[in-house]
Amino acid sequence: MSDTPEPIQPTVKRSPEKTRPSIFWLFAAILLPLGRLLMKMTIIDGAKLPKNGPFILAPNHFSEIDPIVIGIATWKIGRIPRFMAKASLFRVPVLGWLLRASGQIPVEREGSPRGKGPIEAAGDLVTTGGGVIVYPEGSLTRDPDMWPMRGKTGAARMALTHDLPVIPVAHWGTQKVMARYGKKISFFPPKKVTIKVGDPVDLSAFRDRPRDTSTFIEATNTIMDAITEQLEDIRGAAAPRQRWDPSKHDQKETGRFES
Repeated sequence: MSDTPEPIQPTVKRSPEKTRPSIFWLFAAILLPLGRLLMKMTIIDGAKLPKNGPFILAPNHFSEIDPIVIGIATWKIGRIPRFMAKASLFRVPVLGWLLRASGQIPVEREGSPRGKGPIEAAGDLVTTGGGVIVYPEGSLTRDPDMWPMRGKTGAARMALTHDLPVIPVAHWGTQKVMARYGKKISFFPPKKVTIKVGDPVDLSAFRDRPRDTSTFIEATNTIMDAITEQLEDIRGAAAPRQRWDPSKHDQKETGRFES
């Protein structure tokens, strides 16, 4: 971008879930000052994230510090940031308590008899009115220029199974705080990080279609298109016409790799 927009203060009102006392207030007291030290955050169209009710927030992903950045932004906008985490982590002393107390969502591997899988766990959002942050790419993008790569179908499956709105969000600048696959955080000077929230993804064309692989893949592509559109606006550039597919470049889709 040639001109960096001035920070925009979200106009959304606090949701009831955020006004209730919780351990998140302790986390916020720790992470918000750290966030101000690391970055100058600009949030564009934060009011597009619903202030009430369930939602899936779908961001792009290219730095291991992304969850902290998106978590801070979600809190600033007015909602509690929740992620799905492996259920085994909830059985670890202290860590498990922190995860439960902060409302993180435990999920077992699909088919496990011990608890809920991600699709079933997402159904609880309808009852609780909460939201969850899901990275459709599943891991850090392999795209050389850090555009969103091919997405996985988890977010689409959750959304179509439980009729949950998917809110696309893109961010740019976190790679200057922590490089892709980097192990060091750059503290000074604070880096410019821009976050842009999009309109809910229109998945109406898939509502009455069979819940099969073809439907979920097409819905996923629609979600990835919406995320990419937000990122194009932030970066002031056009993404490649063909989304990066690791399988076509002899790359694994999980774990670290060298480009």
